[in-house]
Formats: sequence, structure tokens, C-alpha cells
Amino acid sequence: MTLSTGLAHETARVHVIGAGLAGLSAAVALTERGVPVVVSEAARQAGGRCRSFHDGLLDMVIDNGNHLVLSGNTAVARYLQAIGAEGRLTGPGRAEFPFFDLQLGQRWTLRPSDGALPWWILDPGRRVPGTRPGDYLALLTLLRRHPGRRIDEVIRCDGVLWDKFLRPVLLSALNTMPEEASADLAGAIVRETFAKGGRHIRPLVATPSLAAAFVDPALARLGRGGADIRFGRPLRAMRFDGDKVLSLTFDDGEEALAPQDQVILSVPPWIAQKLLPGIRAPDAFHAIVNAHFRVAPPTGAAPMVGLIGGTAEWVFAFHDRFSVTVSAADHLIDHETETLALSLWRDVAIVHELTGPVPPCRIVKERRATFAATPAQAAQRPSVRTAWTNLFLAGDWVDTGLPATIEGALRSGEAAASLALGTGAARP
Repeated sequence: MTLSTGLAHETARVHVIGAGLAGLSAAVALTERGVPVVVSEAARQAGGRCRSFHDGLLDMVIDNGNHLVLSGNTAVARYLQAIGAEGRLTGPGRAEFPFFDLQLGQRWTLRPSDGALPWWILDPGRRVPGTRPGDYLALLTLLRRHPGRRIDEVIRCDGVLWDKFLRPVLLSALNTMPEEASADLAGAIVRETFAKGGRHIRPLVATPSLAAAFVDPALARLGRGGADIRFGRPLRAMRFDGDKVLSLTFDDGEEALAPQDQVILSVPPWIAQKLLPGIRAPDAFHAIVNAHFRVAPPTGAAPMVGLIGGTAEWVFAFHDRFSVTVSAADHLIDHETETLALSLWRDVAIVHELTGPVPPCRIVKERRATFAATPAQAAQRPSVRTAWTNLFLAGDWVDTGLPATIEGALRSGEAAASLALGTGAARP
């Protein structure tokens, strides 16, 4: 007897290697279809680069970083609904992006209109101060496809709009200096956000933590569905015969695959390249630095502020702490903790008009946070489908058409699950 999915009911399982968000997305999608799933994760916890942990120095649960999603992220919405965590994201009722220029002491808030018609650019109170409506034609240019070209080859990378809005937004979305980043990846951001209107770009953050929103409910859903989840189980090798994977070797031994078994490999690209002969993958990466300060923000503090002209780029105010994010932070990665904390806190204090010493601080550095979103690196992203008929890839580094984001990771997991079920296409 066979399932409607095309997988043999008696023997077929899908081995999901890696319990980051891409792997969890794939496992949840498969479990929803009644497919037996085995999840093997090298670490002792799930979540990958979207993880939460209790920090002894601060004596509180913090996230490794501030992972922003948008109200129009469709894969995020599907995933949260599947795991029963729809209410775990919070944000403003309308799209609002407060900014503060540290050099000029100037504040403003970008307020896109809700619908796709961008009438907001005609209102000086909604757009970036000092810009004109015609400046925003750069967004139209990015909407078009520009294969293999950098952003600085298709739009001007100077002027008020660039310095005070486009550059900081693209820097955080691409985790790459925007001038050298892929115009097509930037265009994907514009097409899925600003081109659709403010209803699709409300900024949302996980509440009360990344694990509570994206990880713990997924593990609970997988447990209810009978998934076999094994932590501390790194995959060491794979054995092949022609176009099939025959076995998986873990620290606890080699596990042979049944004829109808499938494998979804959801590991970092450098691990995938060690396991798979000849696979193409990004091999250049950029860092992200985050700082968490244990001090309660003042009443009425903006939940999120973009900074211009400082070391910090985005400041998030939670009920019990401030968190700071710096993208493409390779230049900061080797700085001493005390130096970084002082520099970043200085920016926070100016924005929120605070005085006093630097609060207790935890610096979190992700050296290889995302692949470098350049045209050359984007060209090295592999498809979800591989040369082996029972092996598929998932991760924000595969060719999703998006930068390395939570949305892209979740889409890749959905696509890999569809292919394992025999119902999907190669592109997320």
C-alpha cells in the first residue's frame, strides 16, 4: 500500500538532517502529510542561527540576534499557523520605521501607505526628510530583473534617500555592503515588500523569544506527529551508489536507507560541501554582531529605531533590555567586548536620552551569519534538487530567490518537503 504522497507507507521515511528553521520547516510540512520523519541535529538544541538561550551574565533569556520578519512574509505565516504559533509575533498595527541621525540629532518616521499605490511618497511627513517624490524611482528600477549586476550598477548609491533609508534597509536585509550586493536580491526584497504596500511590511519580532515563536512550538508539533527527533547527532558521511544515497553515517553508526527513503540536508553550506562531492555553494560570508543590555527601557521607548551615522544600526527595546544589531559587521568581529559594548551603548544612550554607566552587556558574534549577497555568491547557490534522486537541500543559502532570511529558509524547507513527497518544483 502507498500513501497519496507517493512514498511507500511501510518503509518510507524522510531523514531531515539539521534542525534549523529550514529543517524544521521541512519536517513540519512532512509531518502534516503523515510522513514518518527522523530529524538529526548536530547541536544539543534546535533553531540553528535563530536560537534562544539563558545567559548567565545577564540572568535572562536572550536571542542570539534580532531577527525581524515582515507582515507579508507568506512562508512565515504558513509555518506559524502549522505549528500553532500565530500569536507569537508582535509589532505596530501599521508600517512605521523610526530613524535617528546621530550626527544631526534628527528624528523621523517612514510611514508607507497601506495599499500598493505609493501615495505616501507625496507626503513630506511620511517620506525621508530632504527627499523628493522623484527620488523614489530608484525603487522602480530595482523592481526590474538585473541578472549578475551589482546594486551600484543599476541605481545611484548616493544622496539623501540612499544614505538615510535605502542603504541601511538593504544593508540589514542583505547583510552585505549594499553597493556591492546583488541587484536581483535587492529587487526581490522590494517586490515582496514596498511594491505591495504597507500592509505587507509591518515589522514584526518574535515574542517573547525566537525559540518561543519558531522553535519550541515546532518541536511540540513534530512530537505530536510522531517525528523522531535526535539531538547531538552530527552527520559524518553519506554513501552513494549512482544517483541514490544509500546510507547515512552518524557518530552512533551507519544507517542504511530503505529503497523509498528520502533525505533533506539542511546544514550550513560548508558542511554540505564536505558531505556532497562536487556540490556548488556560497563560500564567502559576512558577520553580524548583536549586543544585549540588561536595563529596562524608559516608558514609551520605540520598539525599533534605525540609526544613521553610528556604530549601531538598529536598536530594539524589549520590556527588560535593549538589543542592538550591526550587519556586515566583519570590521567589528575582532573588537574586544568592552570596547564594543561602550561604543554600542553610547549610540543607544543618545537615541533614548539615557545617562549612567554601561549596563551589563552580552555581545553575540556570528562570524558566518549569512552568505555574502553579491552576484558572484548568488550564482553559486544550488537548487533544492540535487544530482541524487532521493536527496534534497534546504537552507537560506540555497537558491530561494531571496537573501538569507527567515522567509527564505522556511520556503526552502517547504520546497524540499514537496520534492521529497514527489509533488514539488525545484525552485522555492
